[in-house]
Amino acid sequence: MNLVCSECGRAAAADAMFCASCEGLLAFETFAAAPGAAPDRDRIAARRNSNDMRDRSGVWRYRDLLPPIPFDSIVTLREGDVPVYDAPRSAAYAGVQRLSCLHLGMNPTASFKDAGMTVAISRAAATGARVAICASTGNTSASLSAYAARAGISAVVLVPSTGISEAKVAQTLDYGATVVAIDGDFDAALETVRAMDPQRVAIVNSVNPYRIEGQKTAAFVLLEQRGWRVPDWIVLPGGNLGNTSALGKGFREALALGWIDRLPRLAVVQASGAAPFARAFRDKADLIPVHAETTATAIKIGAPASWKKARAEVAASLGTVLHVDDDAIADARAIVGRDGIGCEPASAATLAGLRQLAGNGTIGAGDDIVLILTGHVLKDGAYAANYHESAAPFANHILRGVDPAEVIDRLNAPA
Repeated sequence: MNLVCSECGRAAAADAMFCASCEGLLAFETFAAAPGAAPDRDRIAARRNSNDMRDRSGVWRYRDLLPPIPFDSIVTLREGDVPVYDAPRSAAYAGVQRLSCLHLGMNPTASFKDAGMTVAISRAAATGARVAICASTGNTSASLSAYAARAGISAVVLVPSTGISEAKVAQTLDYGATVVAIDGDFDAALETVRAMDPQRVAIVNSVNPYRIEGQKTAAFVLLEQRGWRVPDWIVLPGGNLGNTSALGKGFREALALGWIDRLPRLAVVQASGAAPFARAFRDKADLIPVHAETTATAIKIGAPASWKKARAEVAASLGTVLHVDDDAIADARAIVGRDGIGCEPASAATLAGLRQLAGNGTIGAGDDIVLILTGHVLKDGAYAANYHESAAPFANHILRGVDPAEVIDRLNAPA
């Protein structure tokens, strides 16, 4: 697999982080096996029967499709082995007949970041890195900290001084990382990280192409659990947009390998207060950064680094990009909970977006749809608690001074 610039196409050294010519983001060329030589899906699936965590991992069992990393350097927490749930109550809320959720929040540190972090940190370990760094709104920091701890690598995390989930910070601290709070938002933190010398420190934000390679395996995991049946639509939240570029790449590789016969369409949903990608897509223009404001902190990003790669993947899939307001996200998050799944606010942007797309006819009521839930509900427990203490439409208030027997009688009463 060759590393090339995603913008100008020039080849790059294996240890480069950005293009030496145009400073664009790098990417590994899409995997395409020689005719008749595609990796055997049954052999890959059989690895799940192994007791080796590297085989049980939903990332590393697809190692035939990843950049070569010495097997003994792999740092894994058995990430990527995540479920696909049906979600009938969420489907009814969105106005569609059926709906599934790929819950990446069921990863070891409770977010989708783990699938990419295992590859980035394994690469760092293989090259002898002693320190790894990231900018984060919380999920990346927790993931980096856990995998760096497993690898014996020191982790440094730059986070905004305000507007970040305390639960995510607590995770990061628990895993032993050095946390540096900056006077600025995520975009300022990422700018600082991008200026670092990659020879001195491993940069593991999604600008790192190894991260994208790990995250693309979520497409394979989803397809495998569906018997390689391609959904009509994949709806996912849009923040820094690395996951959009990763999933799009994964589906394109599955198509190139002959594992599927078409691409699913991608619908990327941003929060209205942090929607520069949605506006750029609508206007068919370059992205103009914004000052991000949203309570869905995981997607509170005003200058997404991977927007050009994401735009290419959305276009290749004949997909779309939209934005939804914070109230819609909050209500959708509560509905996801009614399906017994639960997710953090940013994940629920998908259901809010689907409701909008089904309402305007972009997505048909009978379409086969999968939501990508990127983070666990416990990533931001305070958000959930505040919602249910409010007057929001789906708030579930604690009952006080009520006879439990009366509650049981009411619940047992015929509908």
